[in-house]
Amino acid sequence: MQKVSSPVLRALWFVENHSNEPISLSQISDSCGVSPYHLTRAFAAATGIPLMKYVRARRLSEAAKKISQNSEGILSVAIESGYNSHEAFTRAFGKHFHCTPEQVVSQGHTEKLALTEALTLHPTTQIEITKPRFEMLEAGIYAGIAVHYDCDDLGGIPNQWQKAMPFLEEISTRVGHDLFGICYNYDEAGFVDYMCAAEVKSSHGLPRELTAMSVDKQLYAVFLHQDHISEIRVTIGAVWNQWFPYSGYGVVEGPMFERYDQRFDTVTGLGGVEIWMPVVKINERRENYDDQDT
Repeated sequence: MQKVSSPVLRALWFVENHSNEPISLSQISDSCGVSPYHLTRAFAAATGIPLMKYVRARRLSEAAKKISQNSEGILSVAIESGYNSHEAFTRAFGKHFHCTPEQVVSQGHTEKLALTEALTLHPTTQIEITKPRFEMLEAGIYAGIAVHYDCDDLGGIPNQWQKAMPFLEEISTRVGHDLFGICYNYDEAGFVDYMCAAEVKSSHGLPRELTAMSVDKQLYAVFLHQDHISEIRVTIGAVWNQWFPYSGYGVVEGPMFERYDQRFDTVTGLGGVEIWMPVVKINERRENYDDQDT
């Protein structure tokens, strides 16, 4: 079998080797052989940093080093870093470092700046993940409390569950006893919506504190996370970066589910959680594209 490297490793290589030119998400994902949606999810899962936020942070960090040495003018560094004007560069620089380029020039060093250095991931670092089963999830309605998160700051999710549970337990139209953590609306900037939810028969009559969402029928690959719930992001990262490259499946832009059934112990955080990834066979995706072209 031909070795397939992680798309995250390929993305890191591409970013560092195109550091002196403007690059877009689509350019990076094309070089990695995956969709922009796949790459943004895989990168954040593996590194804890949204991809394009990392690109901007790396570019501004290298720019800060250059202007601190005063070997090039600020405008020259700005243009080299992909900014069209001194003003645009100063705005981005100030937003990221909370100071101006001129202040860094006058100081002559970057000691007080939170620079982002190049990430290094080791391709041999892998974890064991269970072989998935495949389930066709029927269309349904889910209701719960949704919060908009920055993907590098998901620490509020446990507290979100505490707030949601009293409402979920009182839903009269609830289907079954399982609970779901639903990730959706993931964007290029690295933000995602997370809903603590239950499946419901209808969205009518729900408490005003709850949000309802409809989910279309979709094929899912289902993985079992067997360790403590606090480590679930490790398993999700392994699915993106270890399983997908060899699987013959592509990811579909749709909600990802964490399914908490009777095995999960809410007191200890143990018992196992199922991770449901929306997928499509790669050959089927190509056939669909061919049908659209004809």
